[in-house]
Amino acid sequence: MVISQASSWLSRTFSTASSRSLRVCVVGSGPAGFYTAEKMLKAHQDAQVDIVDRLPTPFGLVRSGVAPDHPETKVVINQFSRVAQCERCSFFGNVTLGSSISLSELRELYDVVVLAYGAESDRVLGIPGEDLGGIYSAREFVWWYNGHPDCVGLNPDLKSTDTAVIIGQGNVALDVARILLRPTAELATTDIASHALAALKESTIRKVYLVGRRGPVQAACTTKELREVFGIRDLYVHIQKEDLLKTPVDEEELKNNRIQRRIYELLTKAVTTGPSHPSPGQRELHFVFFRKPDRFLQSHGRIGYVSGVRLEKAVLQGVEPGKQIAVGTEQFEDLGCGMVLKSIGYKSKPVDGLPFDNKKGIVPNIKGRVLRDSQKGPPLLEEGLYVCGWLKRGPTGIIGTNLYCAEETVASISEDVKRGLLGSSSNLPKPGREGLRQLLDDRSVRVLPFSAWEKIDSEERRVGSINNKPREKLATWEELLKAAGN
Repeated sequence: MVISQASSWLSRTFSTASSRSLRVCVVGSGPAGFYTAEKMLKAHQDAQVDIVDRLPTPFGLVRSGVAPDHPETKVVINQFSRVAQCERCSFFGNVTLGSSISLSELRELYDVVVLAYGAESDRVLGIPGEDLGGIYSAREFVWWYNGHPDCVGLNPDLKSTDTAVIIGQGNVALDVARILLRPTAELATTDIASHALAALKESTIRKVYLVGRRGPVQAACTTKELREVFGIRDLYVHIQKEDLLKTPVDEEELKNNRIQRRIYELLTKAVTTGPSHPSPGQRELHFVFFRKPDRFLQSHGRIGYVSGVRLEKAVLQGVEPGKQIAVGTEQFEDLGCGMVLKSIGYKSKPVDGLPFDNKKGIVPNIKGRVLRDSQKGPPLLEEGLYVCGWLKRGPTGIIGTNLYCAEETVASISEDVKRGLLGSSSNLPKPGREGLRQLLDDRSVRVLPFSAWEKIDSEERRVGSINNKPREKLATWEELLKAAGN
């Protein structure tokens, strides 16, 4: 869609109920960032909204987090593209908060700064052996097979073992298990990165263990993800039957939670209807419940590499459904493997000048309004500074969750506009977009506009069509910047 068409669409879609002109900067171009931009343009017809991202490519986890065999989830990119092509919206790719420009500088340039840059780091288990070779975070692995330029060189060793252990049983863990176990012929027609497809074709991994602290009643995945992994052709699924036994608290939890009840039913059906043993050469998926990782074991043959995980048996304590916690029993068992993927949660990174709760991994806020660090008295607000997405609420929810999150943050901004809390203290407007362009130009920062992404997009689709794929992702910074042109 050309810019004039996008502008026409926005003029029809975005309401005229607006206040005075605002200069708004959104940091992060994932779902939280784009939904925020869209809602701001709709609520404030004179607002200029600039979206800043450190990558040359927009769309955040829609591009680098959604599994390649989930193309329907990526359709939201069309909606986000229409927002970016609006004449009142500009995309500033290849601009890094903290090095290209500071948060304090952005706040000087804009009436409103919304931080929506998500979580680009990982939580850690904090157990012995976590730094051994062959242990990766699920985020790194997902970024690797999705062609994220930061992880193109991950090169996970898929040929030295037949067994992988995934710590965690959420949707990301199931995504990773599915990519490891699904026939590569089926992945070959997706937008999976070419380097990942080549490595998976040579993979010797045939067994994947999904390890969780709690039981099947508390499984953190969704029914959709579970059905997909169970739908892998010629896959043997194993669950210890005793793990499916329910306590009275479990019964109460299932009674009051239809989603958890359906997940439990799917897990039970997989055990009762499948074969009791795998056939020779069959790929295997094992759900291991009520186990806590205690330490990673080092290989005697490959010094410095993982050879297994020591697991502590756990029991659930507590009588309130949905609130039970896993407690170790000091009974241990070893699970051999040559590869471990930790799917235990993402973690946000703070930047200079930003209040940050390191324990929760979020920015302290009230409905998106950032709270100033305050030791005494009532919390104070950081004027003109807001958050949305994982930085606001933690790494939870699906893409659509960010829509409601953005609506709440934009409602807070609109309230503050009406109360006269935003804008320059003088009569002069904030520099906004032109000020940002000038500052970045002075620092010789190569800014990639949305038109540069369209060139990247066109090249990826062109090469992909040759290989019967929707796109062939450019996975290195060099390739991306070259395709973006001058």
